[in-house]
Amino acid sequence: MLPVILAAMFMAIFDSYVVNVATPSFEHDLGAGQVALELIVAGYAFTYAAGMVSGGRLGDIFGHRRLFLLGMLAFAVTSLLCGVSQEPWQLVVSRLLQGLAAALMVPQVLALIHANFRGAEFPRAMSWFGVTTGSSAVLGQVLGGVLLKADVFGLGWRVIFLVNVPVGVIACLAGLRLLPENRSPRRTRLDPVGVIGITGALALALLPVILGRDEGWPIWGWILLLASVPVMVLALLFERNLTRRGGDPLLDVRLFHNRAFSNGLIVNSAFMSAFASFSFVLTLFMQDGLGQSPLSAGLTFAPLGVVFAITAIGSRKLAMRLGLRVIVLGGVVAAVGLAVLLGELHWLDGDINAGWLVLPMAVVGLGYGLIIPSLIGAVLRGVAPTQAGAVAGLFTTAQQFATSIGVALLGELFFAVLGPVLTGDYIGGAEAVAAVCLALVVIGAALTAAMAAQQNRAARPKAEEPALAG
Repeated sequence: MLPVILAAMFMAIFDSYVVNVATPSFEHDLGAGQVALELIVAGYAFTYAAGMVSGGRLGDIFGHRRLFLLGMLAFAVTSLLCGVSQEPWQLVVSRLLQGLAAALMVPQVLALIHANFRGAEFPRAMSWFGVTTGSSAVLGQVLGGVLLKADVFGLGWRVIFLVNVPVGVIACLAGLRLLPENRSPRRTRLDPVGVIGITGALALALLPVILGRDEGWPIWGWILLLASVPVMVLALLFERNLTRRGGDPLLDVRLFHNRAFSNGLIVNSAFMSAFASFSFVLTLFMQDGLGQSPLSAGLTFAPLGVVFAITAIGSRKLAMRLGLRVIVLGGVVAAVGLAVLLGELHWLDGDINAGWLVLPMAVVGLGYGLIIPSLIGAVLRGVAPTQAGAVAGLFTTAQQFATSIGVALLGELFFAVLGPVLTGDYIGGAEAVAAVCLALVVIGAALTAAMAAQQNRAARPKAEEPALAG
């Protein structure tokens, strides 16, 4: 059952990254211009992130199994549409629809894990979830380069989308057979105002963040970003009032009263924005600064992915013993890797090559292999099954939003330090971003240490009660 569930997560993240290596092909074969290229790459992330809270809540209402299968089937169909596109606008529309399909199926992944894996099985499932999220991002770049170079059946770039079709069909058939139905016993209704308000606010915020840098941060982007704030405030006020009236809100704002959940979102944002920015800038640095091909750059990331996967699987017992402290340990390890990378960039300067990057990148992978599975488990633990879909959608939305913000802002920092592309200071740009990523990881580790200390203080009186009673 678990491989079927995780197939959705792999496909969604893989398709976020695989298009990066195919953009020259879109430009050459389809005649896609700059705007079309931006929408092919970023449009998927936009609809994916904007729709996840609604997708998660739909799973709570209509059943996570049903929405998972519907989303998986829709993802396969939209992947087929991407693969047969003949014009740039067709591929843009298909990618937007593909993001919506991902928004339906991805929140059900964590919800199904939360509902069907208990006790010792839950940490094991979360370890494999961590492996999937990390490896799919790396493999998106590596396998994307391999598939393009192999030119399977003469399909060119189309194969990166068409490969999803048989995988999606097989996963749907297996899901029909293996996944149990776990629809909430309480009859709930969809909150259309919440769907429009919260999804609209997320869309207003995400669109300028995703497209702003490539468009030169136009005035319309700032207007949309500012407009997202009052729209979200009004939507959350409506959700709070609906809850008080006994209705079924899209997002139960009482979730934010749960400190483990709200603090976990902040920590998750710090760690994920650092990792996404680190990966994005290093890819640019290796390809444009060091002159590597997309495939070579992807292979340089491979040790990070391998170490991440091994650590995520092998650290399950350590995570059970240390609790939140394993996230702190992972943060320290990742910080060491970033500090070594920073030192190499500073001291080696023009003598640096891709070989020097492998070790610190692997150390960062080791740290994140400790962080990701435990962080997600800490946020989900204690959440009621009837809210699992909405929480999973919100968590994944926060993760995607932090990723987009990190890439946009630190990407802007990289290009600001870089200067003119042909004669730019690639090492200085990478060094500046590595320093900020190091700071974000340290902040994430410090916040987690504070959460662990608070958790220990809360548990101490409960442990002392039997002794006092005796």
